[in-house]
Amino acid sequence: MSGCVIFDDDEVFVDNTQQEINEEPTQKRKRVGKTRSNCWKSFEKIFIDGVRHGKCKWCERALKADGNNTGTSSLNKHANNCKKKPENLKNQQTLQFKKEPTGEGSVSTWKHDDKRIKKAMLNLFVVGGLPFKFIENEAFIEYTNALNGKVIVPCRTTISKKVSLYYQEERNKLVTFLCNPLNTIHLTTDCWTSPSKRVHYIVITAHFIDDNWEMHKRIINFKELDSQRGEDIGKEVLKCIQGWGIKNVMTCTVDNACSNDKAIEFLKNKLPNLYNEGKHFHIRCMAHIINLIVRDGMNKNDESVKCLQDAVRYIRKSTQRIALFKKCMKAVGVESTKFLCNDCPTRWNSTYDLLKIAVDLEKAFYEYEMEDRSFARDVVTPVSEDFVTCRAMVSFLEKFKVKTELVSTTSKPLVNRFFGEVCGIYKHIRVWSKNKRFYSIGKDMIDKYEKYWGDFENLNDYMYFATILDPRMKTEFLRHAFETLIKYKMPENKPLSELDITAKTKSLIKDIESRFENFFNCYNTNSNVPFETGGSQDAVHIDDDDDFVGDYFAQSVNSSASKETELTRYLNEGQTQGVKDFDILVWWKNNASRYPILSRMAKDLLGIQISTVASESAFSTSGRIIDSYRANLSAPIIEALVCTQDWVRKSKKPIVDNIDDILKDDDIAKELEDAIRTQNGNGKRPIDINE
Repeated sequence: MSGCVIFDDDEVFVDNTQQEINEEPTQKRKRVGKTRSNCWKSFEKIFIDGVRHGKCKWCERALKADGNNTGTSSLNKHANNCKKKPENLKNQQTLQFKKEPTGEGSVSTWKHDDKRIKKAMLNLFVVGGLPFKFIENEAFIEYTNALNGKVIVPCRTTISKKVSLYYQEERNKLVTFLCNPLNTIHLTTDCWTSPSKRVHYIVITAHFIDDNWEMHKRIINFKELDSQRGEDIGKEVLKCIQGWGIKNVMTCTVDNACSNDKAIEFLKNKLPNLYNEGKHFHIRCMAHIINLIVRDGMNKNDESVKCLQDAVRYIRKSTQRIALFKKCMKAVGVESTKFLCNDCPTRWNSTYDLLKIAVDLEKAFYEYEMEDRSFARDVVTPVSEDFVTCRAMVSFLEKFKVKTELVSTTSKPLVNRFFGEVCGIYKHIRVWSKNKRFYSIGKDMIDKYEKYWGDFENLNDYMYFATILDPRMKTEFLRHAFETLIKYKMPENKPLSELDITAKTKSLIKDIESRFENFFNCYNTNSNVPFETGGSQDAVHIDDDDDFVGDYFAQSVNSSASKETELTRYLNEGQTQGVKDFDILVWWKNNASRYPILSRMAKDLLGIQISTVASESAFSTSGRIIDSYRANLSAPIIEALVCTQDWVRKSKKPIVDNIDDILKDDDIAKELEDAIRTQNGNGKRPIDINE
């Protein structure tokens, strides 16, 4: 007989234990009705000699409960007194062996904590992205019981409701921080269209540095969007800001779509208290600009690159050719864990990957040409000169790949490195343009570079300010960068003298320092820290009615007093020596007492994002949630899943599975909407996911 299933309002208990029957009943068994007593939560129903018994789940003792002569009173009594039942072991501790990372072990006490276990199980399903029906899998139940037989596994409906409460609890914590007007928030946003639902979505990510000088990112919005028009995007971002109660938004980073430019203009007109009327509010995604620069250069189809692309496509066209090429790799002794890959015309980095792998397999191509007679007939086979050119192309593109990967990180500040990286890209293009093979490619790249980063005066001031607040750089680095770029840009037929270059550089530095001082004064005006931080002087009291003499003494004291502002003291100090793995947040944390105003500026500026990768990465998760099998997921559930996974996931590994479609439950979605509406109001109801 198969195991029984016992239901209650919140949980499901599955019994897969074989029934114990000593011998077959000699008479026809009476039909047993539904077990109604709560004591059956702790017992399994079995039959011994045709008589119903209850077998304790904890100590496996069998008690008679036939419903005629013997009721369930004995079961209730045993359930209340069973020494192995989890509820009766709250104060009892167990010894456990703990293995240290060093390999050594120790013995410590362990106590069954049902709340902690439920929280860990919930975290498993949220962070791991496991489908909720997995909790009812027989193998999972068996595994859980083997680890801890005291654990009662809930049903999937219960775990889905707990996830919605988990989202509300984490959101409640985040609301408290984001709505604080003393905390500066930076936003990144991007749009996406679900291929399964054909619905537009917008994701908004908040970035900030907390009081412990740690950098954070949190996805705070994943909503359906009526259209990707600029005004609609701007309205949704504004609605998100107001919904979370965010008071201080400093920047918004977007890609280079025209609709985003209109969205930024809409926000600048609606958001109050933007510095310099929002002139520096718009941050363009550096990764997208790098992509545009390289794509313009790659449009110049080099014959050697095209030759290798055609050869790879030919080989990958059939399984027989692939098998033959692998045989050729072994024949020439080429050992590689990677194999030929195709590229995508719209993604230059895929072309880079194709070339990088192909040039390492040069000998295998020569061997393959000898084995496959159709190869030379159908395509132009690559020769030694082609591999030389493609190897140089790989070296040229390597720089852009490294830069793209660098600006894609969100775990540490990068805005202070922005100007230096931009200068490095320009220098890289100029150097390689001197090679005849790359002259036309470099020319197109420089034209695109000049469009976005060529004008020093139109570059976002926050990029300059962050560079100055890097103690390794300050204004000295700006001076060096300007001098170098001016020399690169000056026409060969009209070269500038060293005096002209120096004068132009000084003028640029002076303008930036003036704007930086104005920015500093904005912080100083709103700060309780006195602007003058130099040595203090005693007040001068002149017991004389002669105002002329009093004015003289006052002027004398003021002129001789040593007045040094916090800003000038920082700029006049020597630069910090560049060290490997320098952490600028740690430096400012340690020097916050010396520079109280500048440290506040650094905390706000260093949180600026120079790419939208943080928001774009949300689409990899959402693409797995909103697939063709879950096209009916409600909007609140989708947002809860995407946001909660981002908030609690500690691993950088991608989600390995999908969330179960149980979450399309409209009742749970309605509960989420009501809870969020409550949080957005004046009061926030307390939430306990362990209830």
